[in-house]
Amino acid sequence: MRSPRPRLPAALLLAPLLAGCFSSPQDDSSSHSPGSGGRLRVALAFPPAEHYSPYGQDALVLTRLGVAEGLTRLDANGTAAPALAESWRGERGGRSWVFTLRDATFQDGTDVTAEAVAAALTHAASAEPAPAALSGVELTARAVGDDRIKVTTATADPVLPQRLTSPGLTVFSPKAYGRSGTVNPVGTATGPFRLTRITGDTAASLDRFDGYWGGRAQASGIDARFVSDGTARANALRTGEVDIAEALPVSQVSRLEKATVHQNNTARNTSLYLNTRAGVFSEAGLRAAAREAIDTSALAEGVFEAYAEPARGLYGPALTWASGKRTEPTGRSRATDPKGRRITIATYDDRPELPETAQVLQQQLEEAGFTVKLEVRTYARLESDLLAGKFDAAVASRNMMLDTGDPVTVLAGDHTCDGSYNLSFLCDKNVDATVAAAGAAADPGKRQDAAMKAEAAILGTDAVIPLVHLKVATGIDTSVKGAVLDPYEREFVGTGTRR
Repeated sequence: MRSPRPRLPAALLLAPLLAGCFSSPQDDSSSHSPGSGGRLRVALAFPPAEHYSPYGQDALVLTRLGVAEGLTRLDANGTAAPALAESWRGERGGRSWVFTLRDATFQDGTDVTAEAVAAALTHAASAEPAPAALSGVELTARAVGDDRIKVTTATADPVLPQRLTSPGLTVFSPKAYGRSGTVNPVGTATGPFRLTRITGDTAASLDRFDGYWGGRAQASGIDARFVSDGTARANALRTGEVDIAEALPVSQVSRLEKATVHQNNTARNTSLYLNTRAGVFSEAGLRAAAREAIDTSALAEGVFEAYAEPARGLYGPALTWASGKRTEPTGRSRATDPKGRRITIATYDDRPELPETAQVLQQQLEEAGFTVKLEVRTYARLESDLLAGKFDAAVASRNMMLDTGDPVTVLAGDHTCDGSYNLSFLCDKNVDATVAAAGAAADPGKRQDAAMKAEAAILGTDAVIPLVHLKVATGIDTSVKGAVLDPYEREFVGTGTRR
């Protein structure tokens, strides 16, 4: 792990501590010389839905496969740590930050310069829609020397170094950016693995990038398959077709060798998002009726077994600071009789427990008086309709720390009027005000307190109903060393992963 240098300002230490840390099962990298491993075969659950654009959910594909990286990254404790930037300092009360770049090379052989990095961040800031980490943020970037870049925000942003850890703010060489605003990540990023071939949304091939600033990866390359069906991912691991398989279905765990299954706590929740903009759940009383109808214990025990627990809010037990700061939701409406009102709940089967969760919710809500229809697709086929608000509700899985590692930023992206991933289409003045107040807090403890106040305001609208806090089961063949179990779910293979 890289760690912040001593000269970094204390204001960077703003992210919550996670229970546990990044884990590398069976890692004995000291006995292997760099670059000695063969190719890794991995099965990922979510196929690229946006042609590998770094500005949406596909950004995670690029970071999880070791293709792309940004100025900073999150360390095990959720603190901003050096990546392409060696160090940084705040100026003008937190409105500007100057980052000093390390000596690094893009995968196309060109140098990582301040001009190139500034141009990359400018492209991200002007993307439509903007990356989730920039929700509500006006950001500009410019070179202030060959190896220094100044990033400025319209208002003081005490977590900007953490914001720049976002997978949506990774850096590519100038040749990656097309005139239409598209980004081509093939051979243009800076990570230890270079995309060499893309087979639609089904597979990708990567070769080791020997010019990586962090040293040569021990695996010579990666052959990635995108397998939406969880049983198929488990079977591929069982039969030796892949070396690593992510997001194993709970139903498949007992059928695998015990030594190949690794679980870790995450900051991920499964929640029911209710469309507050149109349809049945635009009525607060019917949202309250839905909340009262749901038994989260039945979901945790019946669907997720030992891999989840009933949700207590938006922030789960992996975020150890949250439980002692939680307050009751404020401003909830009284439930009204559904009287058979018809609703459609959408979900995706890339995470195999979600359709089963939706089926249990269907039963519970119908017992309460709703008439419920389910719509199940892969995420790639569902996303556009989901973001267009074509359903009354959605069962979705969300890592609360995924975008920036900051407990407040995700609230702005998911639950405010201008949020870029607002599945509930919530637009509430009180919520926006509490989230804005939390975003202005620089002190870590006060920022956490304000985040919990914002959580209470959001839950008070019943726009989102947290269901369970999740653990993740990853399948890793016993021949593999150094696989990464990341509570933030941003990394999957690293320079030390090999077989």
